[in-house]
Amino acid sequence: MSAEKFTKAEIIDAVYEKVDMTRSDIKFVLDIILTSIKDALCAGKTAELRGFGTFEICLRKGRSKARNPRTGEPAMAFPHGVVKFRPGKEMKQAVWSNGQSDSGEDSPEKETSAGLM
Repeated sequence: MSAEKFTKAEIIDAVYEKVDMTRSDIKFVLDIILTSIKDALCAGKTAELRGFGTFEICLRKGRSKARNPRTGEPAMAFPHGVVKFRPGKEMKQAVWSNGQSDSGEDSPEKETSAGLM
């Protein structure tokens, strides 16, 4: 897995190169989009972006036998909501095909058949 990040500023620059808008206008629109998604999630809705993916709130169960990883002391983990992202079909296909090498070595079928020889 790559540790390289694609930041909000880089998104703004990428959009700036493709459209006739100022960076501040692009930032304004991007902020509105992200705020709208956050507001929908806070209202208990699912945010679905066709072809990209779905953001949703899921409940994580609490645990009575949790530990503080820093101190090792017992701690209580209460039930709480977490945001989960499920990539859409087009996103999955784009990411998978981008990760493929020219020889197809990254394919699960190639790994399985190579392991049998």
